[in-house]
Amino acid sequence: MNSSHTAIVDHIKTHLYPYIILATAVLCSIPILKDLIGDWIRDDNYSHGFFIIPIAVYIFYRRRNDLSLPARPSAWGMVLFVLGCVGVIFGIAAGEFFTTRFSLVIVISGLALYYLGTANFRKVWFAFFFLLFMIPIPAVIYYSATLPMQLFGSGITNDFLQFLGVPSFRQGNIIFLPEYTLEVSEACSGLRSLVTLLALGALYGYAFLPGKVAPVILFICTVPIAIATNIFRLVFTALGAYAVSTELAEDFLHEISGLLVFVSALVLMVILGAILKWARRLLS
Repeated sequence: MNSSHTAIVDHIKTHLYPYIILATAVLCSIPILKDLIGDWIRDDNYSHGFFIIPIAVYIFYRRRNDLSLPARPSAWGMVLFVLGCVGVIFGIAAGEFFTTRFSLVIVISGLALYYLGTANFRKVWFAFFFLLFMIPIPAVIYYSATLPMQLFGSGITNDFLQFLGVPSFRQGNIIFLPEYTLEVSEACSGLRSLVTLLALGALYGYAFLPGKVAPVILFICTVPIAIATNIFRLVFTALGAYAVSTELAEDFLHEISGLLVFVSALVLMVILGAILKWARRLLS
C-alpha cells in the first residue's frame, strides 16, 4: 500500500506542471462542457457522448507504457493550443457552439502534443481524435443536409417497396401505402445518427483492423453504411405496416428502429472488416 502511494506521489510530482495546465483548462471549460452534456441529455441521437470521454481515456491508458517520458516538447503543440484558445474565445463571443467545442478538443490535443512530443503523440493520437465524436453536428450542416437526405431515403425506400411488389407511391418525403402513410421526417433522415455510427466505425477500425489503410477505408464507408441501414429501417417499417398492421409499425417497430439501425450497421462493418482483412492478406 505504501509503495503504491509512493508511486502515485512520484508520478504526480514528475508530471505536476501538465496536470496543473490540464486542470486549469478543464475548470475554464466547465460552462462549455455543461452545455455539451445538456445536449447529450436532451437528444438521444447524441447520448453516445457520455461514452466518448471514458473510451478516449481508456485508449490513452492502454498505450501509457508505450510512451517515453520525459519527452522533448513539440512546438506544434503550442501552436495548436494557441489556435484552440483563439477558437474558444471567438466561438463563445459568436455564440457558435460547434466552433467552441471543436476548439476545446484542439486545446486539449495541443497540450498533449506539446508535453508528450511528436513521437509519443503518434502513439495516442486516436484518443484525442475520438473526442471529436462527442460534438453534435453543426446546425448549418444539419439543416442544409436534412431535406436532401429525407428525399433520398424516401425515394430509395419507395423503389424498394415497388420492387418487392408493395403498392406505394411517393410525394416528397411521404410514402403512401394502402391504409398507411410513412413520413420520412427529419429524425428519420439518418443524419442525426451519423455521428454515432461514425464514432462506432472509427473505434471498430482502430481496435480490430490492422495497418493504416483498412481503418480509414472502413471509416469512410461508414457514411454509405449509415445511409443503407437507415433505408433498411424505413423499408422494414413499411413492410411491417403493409404485411402485418399499422400498429406494429407505429409502436413496436418505431421503438426498436434505433437499435435496428445500429445492429445492422455493426453487422455490415464486421463484414466489411473481414473483407478488408482478407484483401490485406491476399496482397501481402
